[in-house]
Amino acid sequence: MVLAASTGCSRPLVDRASRGVVEGHAAADTVVFVVDDDAPLRAALVSLLQSVGLRVEAFGSAADFLKKAQLRDAAAACLVLDVRLPGLSGLDFQAELTKANIQIPIIFISGFGDVPMTVRAMKAGAVEFLTKPFRDQDLLDAVQLALERDRERRARESSVSKLRARFEALTPREQEVIGLVTAGLMNKQIASELGVSEITAKVHRGNIMRKMGARSLPELVRMADALGIQRPLFRER
Repeated sequence: MVLAASTGCSRPLVDRASRGVVEGHAAADTVVFVVDDDAPLRAALVSLLQSVGLRVEAFGSAADFLKKAQLRDAAAACLVLDVRLPGLSGLDFQAELTKANIQIPIIFISGFGDVPMTVRAMKAGAVEFLTKPFRDQDLLDAVQLALERDRERRARESSVSKLRARFEALTPREQEVIGLVTAGLMNKQIASELGVSEITAKVHRGNIMRKMGARSLPELVRMADALGIQRPLFRER
């Protein structure tokens, strides 16, 4: 059944397949924010999303969202956002969120979308751009994709945060050595670069591998890449 853009929407019928949107994830682990100034449509969107077990917070404007939205670090989230809003438009709001480093996947909905508008939204990172009226399942599929992207982002950030903590637990010398190790230098070369003995360089390497929890050099290199560790060029002597 199509979710109409006009007022007076009937309650949408949701097939069994659409309930897979939150399969394996408790409602407490996700939240969908809806920002649309059309109150009947906003209510219909909330009803549809809640019918598949999603927790929903709805707002009539971007300003209302910024004032009242409960952005929880632990919850995967996405934003269903109307393009035409009172005050700040949906596209401008997307830009403001990016500037504020609020990383939330956005699904745009619009009754008058055109190609340039769609391109602008998608280039800025929108997950989907749906033109009203749209099918219920199209919105549910977009929400599923958006929530999965947010879960993946949060998992990446959590992993990097743990790596950062391990890196900061290294001594200043070990933090220096990790760049040399991941640049591919052997213990003898590292010793020469630092003006220390080869045994000392070997000890530093071992401590780094142990403290970072790396089981191999390629794994340590991937960790260094994730942390953005600079690798100095080896100077031939």
